Amino acid sequence: MTNALSVRGLVKRFGSKTAVDDLSFEVATGEVLGFLGPNGAGKSTTMKMICGFLAPTVGTAVICGHDVLENPIAAKRSFGYLPEGAPAYPDMTTIGFLDFIAGIRRYNGAERRERVTEAIAKTRLEEVIHQPIETLSKGFKRRVGLAQALLHDPAVLILDEPTDGLDPNQKFEVRKLIKAMAATKAIVISTHILEEVDAVCSRAMIIARGRILADDTPEGLRGLSASRNLDDVFREVTADA
Repeated sequence: MTNALSVRGLVKRFGSKTAVDDLSFEVATGEVLGFLGPNGAGKSTTMKMICGFLAPTVGTAVICGHDVLENPIAAKRSFGYLPEGAPAYPDMTTIGFLDFIAGIRRYNGAERRERVTEAIAKTRLEEVIHQPIETLSKGFKRRVGLAQALLHDPAVLILDEPTDGLDPNQKFEVRKLIKAMAATKAIVISTHILEEVDAVCSRAMIIARGRILADDTPEGLRGLSASRNLDDVFREVTADA
């Protein structure tokens, strides 16, 4: 497998507080990494630095060979990012927003329409394409955010809580979509839902206080607990962090 994402010594300090403390890891094409940790562990901060939306104090990330600090445009062409909260323009309709994103990505004509149509189909947004985003449920807003992340078929996906706010059927569909894409992409999923790790992840990393505490396959992590239950592993690993 080829490493599509390389995180190199990331540190983020906010005044005297160190939110991310010398994180280094790689994610290969074909891997789905579950990024786990308690609230305040540094998950979202790490994702923002990887994507170039937050400047690191030290370190960098390299995406498909492009350093996000030295070559940010090329790096950002190579990944799709679903941020925490899935921000969008609330007065735009779903299809209007996705068409806008396609334009930002420099798609035009038939290809632009095809990209938008495909993103809508993948995320099952057909019934709300003409609704303003501000009128959508939290679950549909999340799916709009996922659609814009997928629109340009990136090699790397960075998804912050991709199933947050979705009902069980919607969670199933999103997880199925992630599994279908996994063979050809490197995917990082921040989640607090441990069943999601079992459902879609080939690898799981637990962090707390900005440091990596465990990094293994879900099955390998279960070996850290006598109960072989991921919930117990998570509690035991983070208990003294």
